[in-house]
Amino acid sequence: MDLSFADPEHTHPISNADGSPYLGTVFLKPAIRHPRIEVGAYSYASAFDPPQDWAARIAPYLFDFSPERLVIGKFCQIADGAVFVTSSANHRYDGISSFPFAIFGGGSRDGRPSMPMAGADTVVGHDVWIGKGAMVLPGSRIGNGVIVGAGAVVSGTVEDYTIVGGNPARQIRQRFSRGDAERLKRIAWWDWSIDRILAHEREIAGGDIAALEAAAPKK
Repeated sequence: MDLSFADPEHTHPISNADGSPYLGTVFLKPAIRHPRIEVGAYSYASAFDPPQDWAARIAPYLFDFSPERLVIGKFCQIADGAVFVTSSANHRYDGISSFPFAIFGGGSRDGRPSMPMAGADTVVGHDVWIGKGAMVLPGSRIGNGVIVGAGAVVSGTVEDYTIVGGNPARQIRQRFSRGDAERLKRIAWWDWSIDRILAHEREIAGGDIAALEAAAPKK
């Protein structure tokens, strides 16, 4: 039996039965070459109609010249249709008109009164599952271990190990108590070597935090 694990630098980590690469799931780190996107190892995205440009699929408003960034941690799971609406999608809405006159000419865009100020980065922690068709709005900060329900519209800050759903996304429940969430953050299994992770897959996928603490490398 082949016990090797997918190489995080390999774009297509899953193979079809005939050995050909399954194109519908990619590790994002090698799949994306975008100066404003940072992705950790083993985070993947899936699509039933695989795009040529995965950056444009998951973050269509994030351009090479955008001032903001999209930062995604390790071991995240991004389902088909999930999208990050980053700050460059914004219009001004604090005045009379939201129309972006500067985009369509009339001089340089720089400093034009119809352009909004630069927005905040969008940051996703480690081991986050973002469900099918979910939308993450500009400047959101999603904690470690969060689960975002299918079709949810997320904004603001989502605390570690929270399940959210709906539009606007609301907390459904906490996956763990605050104290246990802090213990899991200290364990930080996503920073272990892949060999140690696989050796302790049972503890990571299970619910016994004490067993996971015991498996952690000693500091």
